[in-house]
Amino acid sequence: MKEQILILDFGAQYTQVIARRVRECRVYSTIVRFDMRAEEIAALNPKGLILSGGPASVYAPQAPLPDRGIFELGIPILGICYGAQIMAHFLDGKVERGQKREYGKGTLLVTDPFSALFANLPDSLQVWNSHGDKLTAPPAGFKAVATSDNSEFAAIEDRERKFFGLQFHPEVAHTPNGREIISNFVHGVCGCGKDWTMGRYIDEAVEEIRAEVGRERVLLGLSGGVDSSVAAALIHKAIGDRLTCIFVNNGLLRGGEARVVREVFGRNFKIKLQYEDASKLFLRRLKGVTDPERKRKIIGKTFIEVFQAATKRAGAARFLGQGTLYPDVIESVPIAGNPAALIKSHHNVGGLPRKMKFKLIEPLKCLFKDEVRQLGMELGLPHEIVMRQPFPGPGLAVRMVGEVTFRRCEMLRAADSIVVEEMKASGWYYRIWQSFAVLLPVRSVGVMGDERTYDFTIAIRAVESQDGMTADWVKLPYELLEKLSNRIINEVKGVNRVCFDISSKPPATIEWE
Repeated sequence: MKEQILILDFGAQYTQVIARRVRECRVYSTIVRFDMRAEEIAALNPKGLILSGGPASVYAPQAPLPDRGIFELGIPILGICYGAQIMAHFLDGKVERGQKREYGKGTLLVTDPFSALFANLPDSLQVWNSHGDKLTAPPAGFKAVATSDNSEFAAIEDRERKFFGLQFHPEVAHTPNGREIISNFVHGVCGCGKDWTMGRYIDEAVEEIRAEVGRERVLLGLSGGVDSSVAAALIHKAIGDRLTCIFVNNGLLRGGEARVVREVFGRNFKIKLQYEDASKLFLRRLKGVTDPERKRKIIGKTFIEVFQAATKRAGAARFLGQGTLYPDVIESVPIAGNPAALIKSHHNVGGLPRKMKFKLIEPLKCLFKDEVRQLGMELGLPHEIVMRQPFPGPGLAVRMVGEVTFRRCEMLRAADSIVVEEMKASGWYYRIWQSFAVLLPVRSVGVMGDERTYDFTIAIRAVESQDGMTADWVKLPYELLEKLSNRIINEVKGVNRVCFDISSKPPATIEWE
């Protein structure tokens, strides 16, 4: 059994970030519910537990509380923010509402140079706080090892039981030495090695796929995106030509997408690829529809119908492969006011497993996006596939405000191709999360040559993000924006104006629909 750290999720928006930080230490991490029973945790044999933060107060009537037995398991525990308050509350310490909230950047002063969490770190650290309650008296056996302006118990530890509590968030980027603190916990305190590598993951995943599939066949809906592409490559490595990929052209794809997918997977990887051109059907059903939700539902329903018919032509198969990632399978914690539940939003087309009688194969379901990219590189997928920017399941339909028509798709596809081309040429494409064109149902007067025009508007969107849950607009150079505008107006017939979207998420979303 692999070494792992379990993270009990109390509804924090940063829980997934904690898991990522542990994995960056090359230690496997798993997020579980806050109320998982102690005996279930013991059965998983973790090397340590991390109690996440959360939006609640430990004294609130509906506060999420863990099984008290976790403190009797004899394994190291690190409580972060609400997790530290939970630990103090259960072990007879004292937590009170602070006279003032401690939010944002702060300075942590390490008062015990022998504390395992702060080994080889400076005495003064910049940290990120986000809490209203605070620890005012540590439980018996604990001592303060660091202070802040607002708390004399900013970090506490029980050295004998290997219990630690932090009032700040070491997992976020605003705590510059946070990764070292987490590393000190998982390596120095829990004694974990550095065994979590992509090479090892591939070997284990291939064995698991072969054991589960046996001599049966697998079908996989290939979109050309990173997740389905890496899943296809991994399953193919395990079972070879018993995998058939089905690629559906819905008429809403990026420029050149069908050609790239068929070339990479059909010719280069020699994967069985069944191409389904249903573009006319999708566009016919979308005719006259302008409401974003109706568009998504029509696309989702049509995709299922087309895919279902395609699977019958592909021949008998028992399994359906999917590129589901770890953030998609983590169960949302039902806590009132949970900010994580408010931030996450999906734009992908779903519903296949419920509609079709297949057993699922999801070889990426314990990986994060950055890990999937690493896996793709290990499997030999081209850089342009592995590192390509996210693309929504409904495709250009959510980047086209208003009705979806063939002409509008061609306009948007041409503009978007210019954005991708110039972003790559300038070196910006692989540096940011997403950059794309949006077609607006806005016409305005212009002058081209000596003629008056009345044409459409393209908006350019470029955002930076870690996971798509929050995002900030990217300050692209004026020279690049000028080049994008000139090329789009000159080369895309029907467009005479280009705008640049400078809104962040929240309050806006990344996609326009």
